[in-house]
Amino acid sequence: MQSIENLVTQIQGLSSNASDITALKDYLKAAEDLLRSESTRLLSFLDQLDPSKHSLGYLYFLEPCMYCSITKERANTLVPIIARFITSCSAEQIRYVPEKFINVCKRYKDQVLLLEAPIRGVGPMLTAIRKIQSSTEHLTTLHPEFLQLCLLAKWYKAGLSVLEDDIYEINLPRDFFLYCYYGGMIFIGQKRFRKALELLHNVVTAPMSSINAIAVEAYKKYILVSLIHHGQFSSTLPKYTSSAAQRNLKNFSQPYMELVNTYNTGKIAELETYVQTNREKFESDNNLGLVKQVVSSMYKRNIQRLTQTYLTLSLQDIANTVQLNSSKEAEMHVLQMIQDGEIFATINQKDGMVRFLEDPEQYKTCEMIEHIDSSIQRIMSLSKKLTAMDELISCDPLYLGKAGRERQRFDFDDFDSVPQKFNI
Repeated sequence: MQSIENLVTQIQGLSSNASDITALKDYLKAAEDLLRSESTRLLSFLDQLDPSKHSLGYLYFLEPCMYCSITKERANTLVPIIARFITSCSAEQIRYVPEKFINVCKRYKDQVLLLEAPIRGVGPMLTAIRKIQSSTEHLTTLHPEFLQLCLLAKWYKAGLSVLEDDIYEINLPRDFFLYCYYGGMIFIGQKRFRKALELLHNVVTAPMSSINAIAVEAYKKYILVSLIHHGQFSSTLPKYTSSAAQRNLKNFSQPYMELVNTYNTGKIAELETYVQTNREKFESDNNLGLVKQVVSSMYKRNIQRLTQTYLTLSLQDIANTVQLNSSKEAEMHVLQMIQDGEIFATINQKDGMVRFLEDPEQYKTCEMIEHIDSSIQRIMSLSKKLTAMDELISCDPLYLGKAGRERQRFDFDDFDSVPQKFNI
């Protein structure tokens, strides 16, 4: 009869090479019922195992511990043990049972949240992603968990370590939706609105058979970020957007569509009144902060419009035109916009006059040439990837079977030939 002690001995003896580890995996799989039944005792045996040498066995012992009732006291015990395992475990060994490793990592995230310490989970979760990934192009189930921890810890910079990777391999659609949604929120937190729009756009336009809550929430933020970044929003979605999204997203986002209409009037007082009237709705969606940025962005848009009409204008005239309280407030807005590269202007402090200038970029500096070259190289690499994917799909039996069935529905013999001459 098997015992926990015998399992520990087997783990210690069968963790040195690939053939031994394969045999150990089979041995441990047969003992899963025993491990579950003894889950309350397993932690005491972990001290006899080295997480770096006995990673597979350690994982089999650790996972059942996750399914006991977790209190804050128990979480305080487990969190450092799991963090140490994730940091030191062998990637080769844990890839024998990736689903178990993912379960442990997800439970680890739940426990750091129970302890109200999301920042403790950021580093280990990033390590877990790198160990479970087949390459940096692979989106794992742990990506959204990691980004959620970054958001809750307000450690946005850490999230960039995975958001800057080019993703081409996706296992589950839900992982992709959450990855783009959380990624969009991280870029919003950094005020990198262009990148945020890209990721939110991916959620909204991704294939879906029915509408989902992630897409709806992403669409609401997509509307707000579009207003902040572009000063406008187009409700027309690309043709490749699913019919479910085309039909339903606007219906679930009516207060936001009305916000767009109010914004388009250019009247700050009306916009502020609308926001105040619908404050509870925006607050319940956790979007009130973004909505306030939309209101603030209207001042910027109105100032930008002035640059298209005037060469010089006093700060007081700017304040009056865009409905700011004072020339000092207008000066602060103009200075911030100059700093952000949103307008090109100089302010004469003596007479309070603003002179609007043309964009000074001549696109011939070394930095700009390097940037353009880098973009060209990236596009060429993407083109090669798309060609390879196209060839792969064109040889896929499932695709060919479906394409064959579709073709039968539209046989060329069913259609008249193209007429040679039209009668007018």
